[in-house]
Amino acid sequence: MPQATNSILMIRPVAFRMNEQTAVNNYYQKVIENVLPATVQAKALAEFDAFVLKLKNVGVKVIVVEDTLEPNTPDSIFPNNWISFHQNATVGLYPMFAQNRRLERRDDILDILEEEGFEIVNTIDYTEAEDENVFLEGTGSLVLDRINRKAYCALSPRADEGLVIEFCEDFEYFPVIFKANQTVNGAREAIYHTNVMMCVAPNFAVVCLNCIDDKKERKNLVKHLREDGKEIIAITEEQVSNFAGNMMSVLGDNEKEYIVMSQSARQCLTPTQIQSLEKYATILSSNADTIEACGGGSVRCMMAEVFLPKATI
Repeated sequence: MPQATNSILMIRPVAFRMNEQTAVNNYYQKVIENVLPATVQAKALAEFDAFVLKLKNVGVKVIVVEDTLEPNTPDSIFPNNWISFHQNATVGLYPMFAQNRRLERRDDILDILEEEGFEIVNTIDYTEAEDENVFLEGTGSLVLDRINRKAYCALSPRADEGLVIEFCEDFEYFPVIFKANQTVNGAREAIYHTNVMMCVAPNFAVVCLNCIDDKKERKNLVKHLREDGKEIIAITEEQVSNFAGNMMSVLGDNEKEYIVMSQSARQCLTPTQIQSLEKYATILSSNADTIEACGGGSVRCMMAEVFLPKATI
């Protein structure tokens, strides 16, 4: 059971912009003043294409699907929130907080993956929870340790505890649940997605322990990571705001491991942190300034890992 994959699904944006429906609890989004929407889209597209090229150049298999102008889906560049792919040929579909993000779900994505030779046997669909205003936003909310079968989740308006438990029962994971906060205008507010403040790689975990205000919850998280042999690379809340928690391991040519992050994340790391990461993986960074500012998410959010098995002919 691998923790990192060589296959990534990415959605190429056509009308990227700041999503007013997600800004209510995504405190990383910023309004870029005096910039035309077409300019924002052009910059985001250039960042996207450059990132895809960097991944492909090291041997990562990137399946790029073009977004459509209709319906209007400004956050379609972040597919990992509505879909996940698992090694038992199962797909997970997730309930989304923002109404316009629910329009991102596309049946043709599954057809495209099957055309690429992947096997899909089963779909587990949690989207009916939207009717109850209950949400769980995929591998944004759930940081999965696929080797040790643990699902790390910071509860928030986008991550409901009951649904986390249901997911863990369905996919056979052990839930490690906690609350993670950030300081916004002097108050402690829930971090909207777990994958903004932590990343679990094959041999290490990047995590902002300072975000977990409850000492028992923090101690429990550390216990689970340590008992699974992960080196904990701690980051600060300021580094989280530069998307240093939004990393992901991928496999390139010859199963070589890369730890993927944005340019802003790379630039805010200390030499000691970089040294710790480079013991295990080669750092691959790419500029995502426009995507981070308007979308409030970074490169990890742009990559939906495809762990599906290959279909046997």
